[in-house]
Amino acid sequence: MITVDDYLVFVDDALDGMIEIVTALGDDLANRRPDIPETNSPYVLLTHCLGVMEFWGGYMIAGRSFTRDRDAEFRASGDVAGLVERAHVARRKFRDDLAQLDGSASARATLPPTTDGLPVRMTQGNVALHVYEELAQHRGQMEGVRDVLLAPWSKLV
Repeated sequence: MITVDDYLVFVDDALDGMIEIVTALGDDLANRRPDIPETNSPYVLLTHCLGVMEFWGGYMIAGRSFTRDRDAEFRASGDVAGLVERAHVARRKFRDDLAQLDGSASARATLPPTTDGLPVRMTQGNVALHVYEELAQHRGQMEGVRDVLLAPWSKLV
């Protein structure tokens, strides 16, 4: 059976990869969206992932109250240093949220009717897997966006 510490190795790797990307891009490029329909900036992607960690970890696993403005995550912009600090805080909170994780127990909160559910039973373990799924998916998207932003043919450089 995987331990919480083992699981967090993967979460930390995905989060660290996104932090490295926004840091390397700097304030200007981290806030840019490539000229591709429905593409988000690296800043937006990391902001969204912090919301994912807070909602799914804090609310669904730990049962903490939480108000999320998911739409605002996709309009976010700002300085990279502040975002990186928020990512470090979110990582610590997520670790705390998992302290009492019972993988086979039901999630401690219910989903609002407007939120898509998981394709499996809503256990704390499955919710934790969903958090990693989101982080890994968005890290990959961020790597692609970074590559477009830094491409020699890009109009943005």
